[in-house]
Amino acid sequence: MADDDRRDARRPDPDALLALAEKDRRGKLTVFLGAAPGVGKTYAMLSRARRRKADGVDVVVGLVETHGRSETAALLDGLEVLPRRRIAYRGRMLDEFDLDAALARRPRIVIVDELAHSNPDDSRHPKRYQDIEELITAGIDVWTALNIQHLESLADVVAQITGVTVRERVPDIVLKRADEVLLVDLAPSELIERLRDGKVYLPESANRAVDRFFRLGNLTALRELALRRTADRVDDQMVDYLKQNAIDGPWATAERLLVCVGSDPLSEKVVRVASRLASGLNAPWLVVSIERADREADTPGHVQRIETLFRLAEQLGAETRRVIGNDFVDEILKLARREHVTQIVIGAPKRAGWRKHVKQALPEALANDAAGLGIHIVTPDSPSGERMRRPLALPRTQAWRQSALSAAGFVALTVLLGKTIDLFVDLPNISLLFLLSVLGASVTGGYVAAFLAAVLSALAYNFFFIDPQCTFTIAAPHEVFALFVFLIVAMIAGGFASRIRQQAEVAGLRATELQSLHDFSRKLATTEKSEDAIWLAVSQLQSRLRRNVVFLLARKDDLGVAAAWPPDTDLDVTDLTAARWTHDKREPAGRGTGTLPNSRFEFRPLLGPHGIVGVCGVEHADEPLDLNAERMLSAVLDQTAIALDRARLADETIVQAARLEGERYRDALLSSISHDLRTPLATITGAVTALRELGERMSAESRSDLLQSIEEESGRMSRFVANLLDMTRIEAGTLKPKRDWIDVTDVVQSAVERTRKHAPGQIIETSIATDLPLIRGDSVLISQVLFNLLDNAIKYGAGEPVNVYARREGKDVIISVTDLGKGIPPEDLDRIFEKFYRRGNPDGRAPGTGLGLSIARGFIEAMGGKIHAESPALRKRGTRIVMRFPGSAEARGNA
Repeated sequence: MADDDRRDARRPDPDALLALAEKDRRGKLTVFLGAAPGVGKTYAMLSRARRRKADGVDVVVGLVETHGRSETAALLDGLEVLPRRRIAYRGRMLDEFDLDAALARRPRIVIVDELAHSNPDDSRHPKRYQDIEELITAGIDVWTALNIQHLESLADVVAQITGVTVRERVPDIVLKRADEVLLVDLAPSELIERLRDGKVYLPESANRAVDRFFRLGNLTALRELALRRTADRVDDQMVDYLKQNAIDGPWATAERLLVCVGSDPLSEKVVRVASRLASGLNAPWLVVSIERADREADTPGHVQRIETLFRLAEQLGAETRRVIGNDFVDEILKLARREHVTQIVIGAPKRAGWRKHVKQALPEALANDAAGLGIHIVTPDSPSGERMRRPLALPRTQAWRQSALSAAGFVALTVLLGKTIDLFVDLPNISLLFLLSVLGASVTGGYVAAFLAAVLSALAYNFFFIDPQCTFTIAAPHEVFALFVFLIVAMIAGGFASRIRQQAEVAGLRATELQSLHDFSRKLATTEKSEDAIWLAVSQLQSRLRRNVVFLLARKDDLGVAAAWPPDTDLDVTDLTAARWTHDKREPAGRGTGTLPNSRFEFRPLLGPHGIVGVCGVEHADEPLDLNAERMLSAVLDQTAIALDRARLADETIVQAARLEGERYRDALLSSISHDLRTPLATITGAVTALRELGERMSAESRSDLLQSIEEESGRMSRFVANLLDMTRIEAGTLKPKRDWIDVTDVVQSAVERTRKHAPGQIIETSIATDLPLIRGDSVLISQVLFNLLDNAIKYGAGEPVNVYARREGKDVIISVTDLGKGIPPEDLDRIFEKFYRRGNPDGRAPGTGLGLSIARGFIEAMGGKIHAESPALRKRGTRIVMRFPGSAEARGNA
């Protein structure tokens, strides 16, 4: 057992091998990383490109910015440079990287400088690193350059060091996924000297750059950041190599971070600090936001800030999650234990003086209960600046007016009621009536109305009921204390009532959403067609979101609109391009995303269990979707994707069943032909060969027997071919029988005579009633049916007599054919009318293609009749095939 464990420990890490296999299918990204502009990143990149070009590698320059440096521009000689895309932007022409030209050229390596560059508005992607990601996905190697200050997680640190806020940023995950990171280093003093000599920027801007950014301290700090980040990347590559090759080495510790964020301004810094901490520890990290279960999610601005933080965290390489609960400490610790977290990162905003004495701060509560976990507390940059301001969510002017009116109305009613009671009864505790007004105002108007009602109730009680009345003066000291207690009790009661009202509203809203989703799921479960499922989803989303919705499905090689609301919704070129991108890349595109944000719609993929099944587009309005709408949208899209996938599988099942049925028929047909046509062909061939070789040496009787065999087998082959042609006519729907009046006696006698010629030794008994009416039909087809039935009865009748009966039953005419064979099992009575079905084992079966009864059913039903089988027919044996035709009003004798 120990040996097995040691062998398992030496096995390569499956996840590392899968990641390596995924990289092999993509292009390679090489990043030339520098501490600051001017260290020589572009120069080093072009120098390496010239060496690879000399080795015969297909290297193309997609875009290089020389910034007026002649020595850098000289390195472009001899390299193929793709033409740039000219774009009119704010009154001037820009030369931008042509992504489509690079994809069409498909070189082995393409150089795309300035990784952090932002593209113009009408570009497919807003950022150049997204262009590079598309090139890598297409299997093209990319070389690019990046300065350390453009990394997203270091933006706040760079701003502190240099005093300059960097606007163009690159997510850390881009550098983390790079296949190769080459550090281009230069001493800060040498860089400043190059700047002063005019080798970095143009001479007129050099002095300004030195004064603001290129200071010795700034460059030294940036150089340290670049060296540290490169060292972290090298360590990641070493760990990956050790895992892929099962080599014992200095493994990283199993750290895992949990990062707690909210909608406060400090949370962005918390995310960036956690990113740097996770990078230094080489640990995965989880960003979580906790929402209260007993109240509605805050304003759309709150939701938008959380979404922005989550996008930032995902760009930096984190996993994000939402948690619902009332006890934040308990929820955080439960999640930490469930995710095997070792360290928690949380912000500690400065709070007002009285707040810290009323309630313990969340970081302090975590520190008290988080046994065995490390707590990293992130504080604001300035000691007195960033505070956790959670002001009371005051309503707008109209809401204020409604709250005031509600409070005043309840207090006025209470005063009238109190005065009325005071006329008849002298009550010392009439102040309790005003509690009812506070509760009523809180239920109807919320906490603000409760607060106003409490204040107005105290004033009204003092003015109308405390001596001296009609003044705000209080004569008795104990009344002051009672009034003060009343005010506190009223506010507390009003607060509780308002809270209960808010919880009831939240519960009602969530119940409505759940019921809506339940109804949608129930309707969706009963749909069988994809069109019905899509229209259900469109109506559900449009009614809940109040926004235009469009669904697109793949049609041949392109996407087509399957449903939209309103139905006349048109998609322009940008919208369709974003939809195709979503379908091909299986990631969101359009408004609010990093791909084609100029589109009117945000497109999301419909991912089912077996892959993508379509694309949904939701038109963006001025306000983003709130949290409940986002949840509802995700749930509807997931269920719709499953329904579409189920409908697709059902269609494929039907097609597959038809294909299998066709293959079964084909196999049966080939088996019948190979067996049943080979025998007559062999007989005919043998007889012809004997006649040709022996000729006159054979007796006349022998020659007559051979010629008779040829005639019989030729007739059998002719019947086989006729049956196949008849079956083809029936299935193709081209069979159009005549509708003449037919004498049943003539048809039966004709078929019996034909059968006796075919089987001269067979006994066929007939019994035909004398009062049979005429029937409508095709005499040729009915005669063919009777012949097939008689031929089938002779094959399976074991040499016993075959009986044909024709009688009248009410207004119908019954014709039956009965044999005395061993009969048919009850479970096979319906199957005998199927194509290619024959009783008996394959090696001992009677000759025939198994089409006779199937053709008989087709002919009879085409003429408006019915046919069925009965077995046993007589004394536990035999089979009877019964045909029923509607008769005319006149009997045969009167016709």
